[in-house]
Amino acid sequence: MFGECGLYFDNKLFGLVCDNKLFIKPTQSGRKYINEVVEASPYPGAKPSFLIEEKLDDREWLRKLVEITVNELPEPKPKKIKPKNKVR
Repeated sequence: MFGECGLYFDNKLFGLVCDNKLFIKPTQSGRKYINEVVEASPYPGAKPSFLIEEKLDDREWLRKLVEITVNELPEPKPKKIKPKNKVR
C-alpha cells in the first residue's frame, strides 16, 4: 500500500510514519489543537496529512492529539467476509 508504518488506535488508522516523519490524519479538532498546522503528503499520491515535527518529544501533547484525532475519525467499515473457495 504505502510501504511504511501505519498507526492504529481502536481499529482506526490515525497516522503514518514515512521516511522517519510522523503524519496524522487531518481533522477539524486536530487542526484547532495544533494551531499552526504544517501539511504534507506522506508518500506520492497520498492526501495531505498533518506533519508533526516540532513536538515529537512532548508525549502528553502527542497523546492528546491522537485522542482528539481518533475521536473525530469515523468508525472503520466492517470488513466483508470472503466466502471460502470450495474444492471439489
